[in-house]
Amino acid sequence: MAKEKVVVDGMAMQRALTRITYEIIEKNKGINDLVLVGIKTRGVYLAKRIAKRLEKLENAEVPVVELDVTKYRDDLKNKKPNSEPVNDSKVDVNNKNVILVDDVLYTGRTVRAALGAINEMGRPKRIGLAVLVDRGHRELPIRADFVGKNIPSSKDEKVNVLVSEIDDRDSVEIVSNK
Repeated sequence: MAKEKVVVDGMAMQRALTRITYEIIEKNKGINDLVLVGIKTRGVYLAKRIAKRLEKLENAEVPVVELDVTKYRDDLKNKKPNSEPVNDSKVDVNNKNVILVDDVLYTGRTVRAALGAINEMGRPKRIGLAVLVDRGHRELPIRADFVGKNIPSSKDEKVNVLVSEIDDRDSVEIVSNK
C-alpha cells in the first residue's frame, strides 16, 4: 500500500519560489533579455508564478514559454511523432537568457530533451535551470542553477509536486510503496 508523506507544504513552496525569483534576478543582474521556459505540465505553472514575482519586483513583464518535450525524449516508447510545435508562443529566444523551469529534477533526461527543443527554437545567450525539487539519482551530467529544495529519495520512491492550478493545493509529497 502506498504511503504519502508531505515534505513541502504550500507556504514552504511559496518561500522556495520567492527565493528562486530573487536568485534569478541576482544572477542575471536584473531581468533584461530574460525568458522563462516552463516544461509541461507543472513546470509551466511554476514558471508563471516566478514571472508574476519578477514583474512585482522589477516592474516589467518576463515572457513565459510553455514547452512540451515529449518528442525529444530518448526514454519514452510511445512518443507522438507529430506532436505540437515546440514554441507556439513565438517568443524569440535568440541571444536571450533562458531559464528552464521544471518541478522535479531526477535523472536529467527531461532537461536533456528540453535543451534539444530549445535548440530548435533558436540560440540563447545562456540557459539556466530552475527546479522546485532536486531529488538526486542523475543519469546525465546535469545540475540545476536554482533549487527550491533538495529532497534525498530512494529510487523506489516517487516525488509528486502538486500545484493548486490543477491539483487544488500546493505541496510536495514523497510516495513510498513500502
